[in-house]
Amino acid sequence: MIIKKYQGKNETEAINNAKEELGKSVVILNVKESRPTGFLRFFKSKVVEVTAAIEEGNQRRESNYKRENSRFRDTVVELPADRKNTNTEKAIEEKLDSLQNLLENQLRQEKDETMAQKPVKEKNEIVMFMQMLYNTLIDNEVNEKYANEIVNEIEKNSKGKVTIDSILGNIYQKLVLKFGEPNLITPAENGPKLVYLIGPTGVGKTTTIAKIASKLHIDSKKSIALLTADTYRIAATDQLRTYANILGVPLKVIFSENEILEAIEEFHDYEYILVDTAGHSPHNEEQKNDMKKFIHCADGKAEKEVYLVLSATTKYRDLVQIVNSYSNIVDYKLIFTKTDETMTLGNILNIKLHTKADLSYITCGQSVPDDIEVINVQKIVKQLLGGN
Repeated sequence: MIIKKYQGKNETEAINNAKEELGKSVVILNVKESRPTGFLRFFKSKVVEVTAAIEEGNQRRESNYKRENSRFRDTVVELPADRKNTNTEKAIEEKLDSLQNLLENQLRQEKDETMAQKPVKEKNEIVMFMQMLYNTLIDNEVNEKYANEIVNEIEKNSKGKVTIDSILGNIYQKLVLKFGEPNLITPAENGPKLVYLIGPTGVGKTTTIAKIASKLHIDSKKSIALLTADTYRIAATDQLRTYANILGVPLKVIFSENEILEAIEEFHDYEYILVDTAGHSPHNEEQKNDMKKFIHCADGKAEKEVYLVLSATTKYRDLVQIVNSYSNIVDYKLIFTKTDETMTLGNILNIKLHTKADLSYITCGQSVPDDIEVINVQKIVKQLLGGN
């Protein structure tokens, strides 16, 4: 797919300009009014800008496609086949406002300082922009290794004459693809599905399982039962029992693997059995072995999904130790909690790239069931690139 922008004195003229170059099969994705800026803005007329798209095959069949037409400002963004959605285009259209403004201010300052000596060349601006992208990723605590990989990939794939808009669009698309699509809880084909929440102590597993239970039971009208194996913390059991009473769902405290099997029989008519587990240290081999037996005891008897719950406030080095210890136990999906307690979300990308595990949910507060949502990849990418 080819996406380009065209301007005109009004919407009709802008659309006609798009059709003149791309052909009559063009699809208009967005229309916006662009107001003049700068010192002489009061003497300039407003213009209308449209974003138009056309499939490359259709475009080649249009005989009136004029490659030599250069009177329009355009940006070409090659979209991957599985990413043709308006949300992505809208995010690119916004140009990540705060990052764009920051760039323009810095470039303006650099130009003012060097105007007396020599003009700033376009190539220098691109270099400055790439450096700014790198610095922005680092400021958002994206690990240096991954920040370098991302910037190097963009530089390697930038062929010919590139613009700041096209670079920004490409890095946005690349980051969205690196995060991938969220992978959420799905029903079992037969019988109940076991949904385990695992993770270190203090990350909010019990509150998170209550939020998920509320969403499934109240919003999706699913039948659920709750199990808790966190017998080390009486407060956690009491907390989950309170939530179970509010929801009107059964809760069972379990102490052994055999009781998991008994619960499967007891709740065989239910759709989901959510299991809250005790946290353990990544350095305690005995606890790790017990957890492994606990998670795999029902293999072949019930379908299961396992979610590793991590806090977005934990340091990257500690997160790596945690995910590595659980990787030796079972395959898992990722849930990040406490995203409201940090200003930077780079660790979500870091751990995604380190583990290759699918992302699922994030939590952003203590309120049950409101403060949980499916991870919004576009929103996180925008923040990593300097957006609000």
